[in-house]
Amino acid sequence: LQGIIQAYKSGITLQGNTTSLGRWDYSGSFFFSISAITTIGYGNLSPSTVVGRIFCIMFALFGIPLNLVLLNEIGHLMLLGVQHCARRLEEVFHWQNKASLLMKTGALVTGLLLFLLLPPLLFSDKEGWSYEEGFYYSFITLSTIGFGDYVIGMNPDRTYPSWYKNVISLWILFGMAWLALVIKFCINLLE
Repeated sequence: LQGIIQAYKSGITLQGNTTSLGRWDYSGSFFFSISAITTIGYGNLSPSTVVGRIFCIMFALFGIPLNLVLLNEIGHLMLLGVQHCARRLEEVFHWQNKASLLMKTGALVTGLLLFLLLPPLLFSDKEGWSYEEGFYYSFITLSTIGFGDYVIGMNPDRTYPSWYKNVISLWILFGMAWLALVIKFCINLLE
């Protein structure tokens, strides 16, 4: 029994008559890397050797600052896109302050749909979670709280498409940038 538990902790799961290393294949490793450099740290997967732990420390020392730069750039590009659209609306319709408010509202609603309201539908389908559980996972992940009570791709009774973890990893990066903009906007309102 101890051997089975250790194998499971190492990422080996049984699927039918075959063994899957789903946690440490390319998609699983990419997802682990994203959860490490975004500081989400679900706690469901971690290095188990001294060399692996040292590598993880070095990876995080360089990866976390680089990720912060990347998130800042993504957020900046999103903000530039909203500002560009607002300027175009002002030019075309001769709206002054209305265009900026309309674009900010549009960006907020689009982000809510893309990052918090629609992903739970995917999680319901792929993970078997309720919509509320998927929404909870979405917010806990994008806010980098990462409790680890819900983690995608971990149910050994389910078969996941090869693209799933990669798409979710990209969703995390863009969603964190969007949520950072929303939080920055809320801070500006409070100040």
